[in-house]
Amino acid sequence: MAQSGFEGFEKRLELNFFGDDPMMNIGIGLRQLSFESVQEILDAVQCTVVSAMGNQYFDAYVLSESSLFVYPTKIIIKTCGTTQLLKSISPLLSHAHDIGLNVCGCRYTRGNFIFPKAQPFPHTSFKEEVMYLEESLPNSLCYRKASVMPSNKTTHSWHVYSASTDEYHMVHHMSNVFTMEVCMTELDRVLARKFYQHSGNGNSGDISGKEMTMATGINDIIPSALICDFSFDPCGYSMNGVNGVHYSTIHVTPEDGYSYASFELMGFTDDSDDIDRILNKVVQIFRPSTMSVSTTCASHDMSMHVKNAIEQNGLIHRSCTIDEFPAAGSIVFQTFTTRRK
Repeated sequence: MAQSGFEGFEKRLELNFFGDDPMMNIGIGLRQLSFESVQEILDAVQCTVVSAMGNQYFDAYVLSESSLFVYPTKIIIKTCGTTQLLKSISPLLSHAHDIGLNVCGCRYTRGNFIFPKAQPFPHTSFKEEVMYLEESLPNSLCYRKASVMPSNKTTHSWHVYSASTDEYHMVHHMSNVFTMEVCMTELDRVLARKFYQHSGNGNSGDISGKEMTMATGINDIIPSALICDFSFDPCGYSMNGVNGVHYSTIHVTPEDGYSYASFELMGFTDDSDDIDRILNKVVQIFRPSTMSVSTTCASHDMSMHVKNAIEQNGLIHRSCTIDEFPAAGSIVFQTFTTRRK
């Protein structure tokens, strides 16, 4: 393992809001935030927008370090490297309050950092992160829980903090929405090379990103999705998929010694039959040696689809941990490895 390098494992923050803003009723809400306000939030995190797209349901931004999704009453920020994600909370809550919205739910998740000693405050430890979250959120979010979900791989555990108000706690548990967060390490070296830019071609990050999307088959994971993609110099890749009300996102750090890729998908549990095909394609594109999947929804049913799909690709199911969280529901954390591990 390399002694230092780029941190691929992302931090993910999801905030949900409610309020009397009439713009929410026509699907605007948080989407009316100006680009200057969005960039002010990202400045606190220490990243910037490199590409963007949207539809009638939400806006999706590819960032210099991962992704941002803005719905009328929900915002999701996912950042890698040494970004200070939790520092986005204060400006986010302030801008939301200015348009008549108040936070009612929060979920923060991440895996194990490859280079934990390189992380700045408040991400130096999960304990520090939880303390920062506790101090940053209003007292109205009275249902709170923090937990580290273990696995039999010391390099893969799942850190979760969740908080919610009374109202959001009750409504969310009736939801049919799921979120799947996939973390992959030790990617196949030949496949990882596809995420390096060709030296001397002079292509922009947008053009090279589109070439990588097609060359790797990422465009076939969810064929109906509109894709906003970007490649980095000399290597690395990010994409957001926009498919109706659903999003998907992929981020790749392909360097030998600390190669990493993530895939995230939001969907409806009614569409669970598609999970087999989607995960099959994801595994074929990256061929990781170790893979973890966190599935968040109101029930445990989705986790069996995940297990069956990944085992069909020759990976061995190593562990499964289940826990319940306010503002999240049931989280199932599973790990898989190749037979040689």
